[in-house]
Amino acid sequence: MRREVQEPSHIVEPATLSPAATAGKVAYEANCAGCHGQIGAGTDRGPPLVHVIYHPGHHADGAFYVAAKSGVRQHHWRFGNMPPQPQVSDPQLQTIIRYIREVQQANGITAERHGG
Repeated sequence: MRREVQEPSHIVEPATLSPAATAGKVAYEANCAGCHGQIGAGTDRGPPLVHVIYHPGHHADGAFYVAAKSGVRQHHWRFGNMPPQPQVSDPQLQTIIRYIREVQQANGITAERHGG
């Protein structure tokens, strides 16, 4: 049976970001926020990325890379498939992932064993 996940009620951004995450925030806002919301909070077009389902033990950095480069079929949420994002370069994607991970950490989302 598939468990429906809930959206977070409040997301905070870290007071300071690393230089890579600062660059990632700019790239995220230009390429991702339209669907995934400001600071990864989600919208009616896409899921929140600052959510326990995306902790590094379940969705490693490579999963974000593949999703952005190749697209991904709907599997945790009911927003439909995510199309590839060819306008995002590899260096931009690395900084976007760093930004997401730092925001996740600021919200208590850390690596767990898959299924944990």
